[in-house]
Amino acid sequence: MKPDQILEHPRQLAEWLASGSRPASEWRIGTEHEKFGFDLATLKPLPYGGERGIRAMLEGLSSRFGWEIVAEEDLPIALKKAGCSITLEPGGQLELSGDLLDNLHQTCSEVHQHLAEVRAVAEPLGIGFIGLGFHPTAQREDIEWMPKARYVIMRNYMPKVGTLGHDMMKRTCTVQVNLDFADEADMVAKFRASLALQPIATAMFANSPFVEGRPCGHLSYRAQVWTDTDPDRTGMLPWVFESGMGFERYVDWMLDVPMYFVRRNGHYIDVAGQSFRDFLAGRLAALPGERPTLTDWEDHLTTAFPEVRLKRFLEMRGADGGPWRRLCALPAFWVGLLYDADSLAACLELTAGWSPAARAQLRLDAARIGLAAEIGGRSVRDIARQLLDLAHAGLARRQRLDAGGENETGFLNTLREIVDSGQTPAERKLAAWKGPWQQSLDPLFREFAY
Repeated sequence: MKPDQILEHPRQLAEWLASGSRPASEWRIGTEHEKFGFDLATLKPLPYGGERGIRAMLEGLSSRFGWEIVAEEDLPIALKKAGCSITLEPGGQLELSGDLLDNLHQTCSEVHQHLAEVRAVAEPLGIGFIGLGFHPTAQREDIEWMPKARYVIMRNYMPKVGTLGHDMMKRTCTVQVNLDFADEADMVAKFRASLALQPIATAMFANSPFVEGRPCGHLSYRAQVWTDTDPDRTGMLPWVFESGMGFERYVDWMLDVPMYFVRRNGHYIDVAGQSFRDFLAGRLAALPGERPTLTDWEDHLTTAFPEVRLKRFLEMRGADGGPWRRLCALPAFWVGLLYDADSLAACLELTAGWSPAARAQLRLDAARIGLAAEIGGRSVRDIARQLLDLAHAGLARRQRLDAGGENETGFLNTLREIVDSGQTPAERKLAAWKGPWQQSLDPLFREFAY
């Protein structure tokens, strides 16, 4: 299909999703991660403009490292280069959307190069960056909105459907991995396994225990924020586990996810709350008689935020942002589980008896107490240990070797340390806050900046 093709039937939408299917030999890994920028002198969030601002970062990365600037209303709002992009989240969080790569050695090299470029530009400007799930000190009003039209539409709509939508937009950061599927059956298997197990990743990567300078009662407050953002487009999607799940079932859900916008001639038209199902039938109030293009459908898919999201690939969305090693560990975890048939089958067997209610409760408990959460009489820590063994075996069987002959299993080591210790990154930060940091979070920015 071409981007400007007019769509008239749900079948076309499902066919486009299905067109992402590819043989295992062509499966790739795409990693995305966000980070907070801060002023090294004041530790405050960065504005868009000024000498120590996000715009200066974008322009510096462009001039020094050859990134092409993407502008909106003549303002730089993103960068692109050779299959990668650097974009801005609503509160100025800087996100790398990486290239589609064959193996985790390449993924980690890409992350390392990106962070090195960011440091090279940031340090002379007096700017630092840090990976956390939720901003530990800033209030909402401390963080400036970025000048992107779609964010104006979202910020106006969010308070109508939840209380924490603006927090999600301005004060959260995540790391996610995008993975391929072979066909509809493989997509369904991977979707079910990853959706059921997403709270396990949330627990291992829990890294957001502070809100506005104090402990908040959750180890992953980022994950908690998502539970009160917008129930129409978030959550654990219990129908994924029902018979009849497939591309058409996902389309059916997306047709009823309220829209945010339609782009026409470089401008965003606010259609927040209106129905893509009506749009498909030519009944969209904002564009009477007009039907969507493929680009409209692609845009709409980006406005749903379940714990696992389907496009022409699957996105794992359950982890807090963190340091360099965990940015490599997240794709290693999911590749080891989902790109190996035996490991995937074991994941499905492990989660087969989990009810929708149990999965929903696990999501809440993992955000609050991390590895101590339980499901089916087992602790998340115990399940995580089993999953790391499965992921290790899956990566070992892939036999993707680096120049030194090492396979990809080493990228799991940082997660193994977390599970073996029984302490999430959040709990270690809480212990430091109570102890050597003397209830100050200033040391956090010094000790954990990239």
